[in-house]
Amino acid sequence: MPRSRGARNDGVDLTIERFITGHALMTSGLTRQTLIPVPQMYSCLKWSMTVLYTISFENLAKLLPSTLQQFLCVLFTVQIMDIVGFLKSQFICHLLICYIFIVSGLIINFIQLFTLILWPINKQLFRRINCRLAYCISSQMVMLLEWWSGTNCTLYTDPQSYPKYGKENAIVILNHNFEIDFLCGWNFCERFGVLGSAKVLAKKELSYMPIIGWMWYFLEIVFCKRKWEEDRKTVIQKLLNLRDYPENFWFLIHCEGTRFTEQKHQISMQVAEAKGLPKLKYHLLPRTKGFAVTVQCLRNVVSAVYDSTLNFRNNENPTLLGVLNGKKYHADLYVRRIPLEEVPEDEQECSNWLHKLYQEKDAFQEEYYRTGAYPAVPIVPPRRPWTLLNWLFWALLLLYPLFKLLINMINSGSSLTLASFAFVIIMASVGVRWMIGVTEINRGSTYGNNDNKQKRK
Repeated sequence: MPRSRGARNDGVDLTIERFITGHALMTSGLTRQTLIPVPQMYSCLKWSMTVLYTISFENLAKLLPSTLQQFLCVLFTVQIMDIVGFLKSQFICHLLICYIFIVSGLIINFIQLFTLILWPINKQLFRRINCRLAYCISSQMVMLLEWWSGTNCTLYTDPQSYPKYGKENAIVILNHNFEIDFLCGWNFCERFGVLGSAKVLAKKELSYMPIIGWMWYFLEIVFCKRKWEEDRKTVIQKLLNLRDYPENFWFLIHCEGTRFTEQKHQISMQVAEAKGLPKLKYHLLPRTKGFAVTVQCLRNVVSAVYDSTLNFRNNENPTLLGVLNGKKYHADLYVRRIPLEEVPEDEQECSNWLHKLYQEKDAFQEEYYRTGAYPAVPIVPPRRPWTLLNWLFWALLLLYPLFKLLINMINSGSSLTLASFAFVIIMASVGVRWMIGVTEINRGSTYGNNDNKQKRK
């Protein structure tokens, strides 16, 4: 016996109710495995549309806004997110990103070279220009973290200190536990408008690295060989040169000297025991001489020390490769503003002060692992659009000639041309992997090995 129109409407209502239930489950935060598989969802949608064609216009107008529209919206959103996630993980996208970074970086390095003629004429103009040029390079890295991977960074700090960030010179002490902690430090600088003028105490080898190392050279970055007897004079001179810097700057320093690993931690704690210093659980023993000299040279220029402690939620282990793949991380950064007047002037007293500071940092990390939060007010600084706009500018400028070249190469049909292109792709792949490898923890310095070698001799 044929089904009545009323029975058919009941069937449609039942199907639509299932769709709404699926939408409710999705929005409640359950995993996608709890929903109807995509092929079955398409089958249901096709069947529902067939039925809807047979019912009255009034019922269609009544059903569509409250049911199918919601379902189609959810389905479309899920599919778009899947497509975007898939594209972010593709190596060809990584190559294009690295192509933009490398070519734009070399162009900027070339422009920086020509700015040297300004140094004897107008040193401050040279510095201002190079701050903007450096921003064009470093902001591309921050763009990957903020916009490409969508990593969230929550700042824990004192609300009274927050308005001063970005409006004063500061020494920023960062812990060194993660492969992208330098990137989170740059993100902190970007949120407060000092990324272009940010300074670091970096190892001498990085000065020979194209793009980043050359950019730092023109920014008057302080390079050292990690041999204090040889470094002291050079470091002091470089720091004194910053006393008349025309832009607000943050001097970022990793007092531990190298990234935290269990092996390095054991060696570091052996040194602490030998020197009668308190042992640390989550940090390496800080190297105090560089910090003490920095404070001495920049006193009355720098207003405060920003003690910064970084961690990631849910035991995340972030990597630059993960960021490049579009993986989203959740960072928490605890920042304490300490007026520079509270830091002792005497080198030995300053050293003791720094050791005490790291004991406090260890206690903050202990509390974070226990409670999942730092003892301060959580604030999310607004994300600025300039990193994304800068990257889009370079992408539009550089991708058009690249695609035009590729089309001409393919149309030529030359085996030699295609082989040359394949060789360039292979070399680019090797270059990308090398640049990522520089940030990996297992490629870090051999902490304590020099001392061990000397003992063996």
